Amino acid sequence: MSASPLAWVSIASLALAIIISCFTTLNIGLLSIAFAFLVGVLWGGMSIPDLLRGFPVSLFILLVGVSYLFGLAEANGTLEKLARYFIRSVKGRAALLPIVYFVIAFVLSSIGPGCIPVTALLAPPALLAAYETGISPFLMSVMVIHGGIGGTLSPIAATGVVANGIIAKLGIPYMGDRIYLSMTIVSSVMAAIAFTLFGGLKLLREKKSLPTSQTLVEKFTPIQMLTLAGMGSLVIAVIFLNSDVGLTALLIGVVLSVLDRKTESKAIKSMPWGTILLVTGVTVLIELMGKLGGTELLASGIANISTPATIALTLSFTGALISVYASTIGVVYPTFLPLVPGVLAKLGSGNPVPLVLSIIISGSLVDASPLSTLGALALASAPEKVDRNKLYRNLMIWGLSMCVIGSVMSWLLFSVLNLAR
Repeated sequence: MSASPLAWVSIASLALAIIISCFTTLNIGLLSIAFAFLVGVLWGGMSIPDLLRGFPVSLFILLVGVSYLFGLAEANGTLEKLARYFIRSVKGRAALLPIVYFVIAFVLSSIGPGCIPVTALLAPPALLAAYETGISPFLMSVMVIHGGIGGTLSPIAATGVVANGIIAKLGIPYMGDRIYLSMTIVSSVMAAIAFTLFGGLKLLREKKSLPTSQTLVEKFTPIQMLTLAGMGSLVIAVIFLNSDVGLTALLIGVVLSVLDRKTESKAIKSMPWGTILLVTGVTVLIELMGKLGGTELLASGIANISTPATIALTLSFTGALISVYASTIGVVYPTFLPLVPGVLAKLGSGNPVPLVLSIIISGSLVDASPLSTLGALALASAPEKVDRNKLYRNLMIWGLSMCVIGSVMSWLLFSVLNLAR
């Protein structure tokens, strides 16, 4: 296989950035920008403006706008109060609490912030409630995480917009609704299995009651009502008016900040700047890799070890394995999704939809691993009296098992049974 040295170097740079990020706390996005500058400009002679054209401005605005709006909603207490209203709906039945937290996580994740902010918000009260009522902390963790994952690929959620944006650049027709529905179904199935296997049925038989503190909730304040209206307006504007998600969220957030100036600084501080830098920085290196021929080279290598019948399994399992240690939205999506057209071209033909769905779903399901952000948030949220070593072990086993289960399930559903049509 003939390829320029820079193509090989671009692949090696991405691989090195991923490896370093797995074993250190360095931000892979900043590493990627540094490597892109080193390889593209200092070695390859590319101009700096050409390199910076690979910076995803629209993606940056999207992540900033959505994070800002929901940072305000968290800072003024809207999200926490909304979650408590959901919890009150179980009318004191502890057995329904894991299911309710799953639903809350799914709904909140779907309407904008995605699974990471939602898990960060819900995991502490969910695990405290689990401890107080004798519910398995592992079961509660899995229910919250899979609820968040189930909603995170909504067409108006940050993760969904990122995935759909990458797919659109590949020339693949819009499939955001299929991605969202598929992720919702698969994640719900995994949560139902966890509920059945890890104590949910026993809870239903025991009929334990919730502590009174879990069911008390105050009325929404005026600013919280306006925040709810703003979140609803975002959904309506994006779905029915085809508005830009990031700019619309930013506009609504600014209006709320003008009306309630004391929460803005807290919201800005709470925004996931590390994740924003991660996603946008990796995109710069991925774009450079495409320009230098690295993407085509990597696609050829994967195609050489696959057949049309196994390519979905190969891509999804490899992506899921990397996702255990690296960011799904920041590394797996921008690295593996752009390979789809090239791999299919090398194999002669094929439908890109099953490959896209398999990569996205299998890469997302493993995020319950404590080495991933969601699993780590759940582990960090466990009360002191909870056995964290046991919780870590259980989350690790579950997360790693999703590498196999997610990739095989995706392959069977979308490639063998062809349910992606």
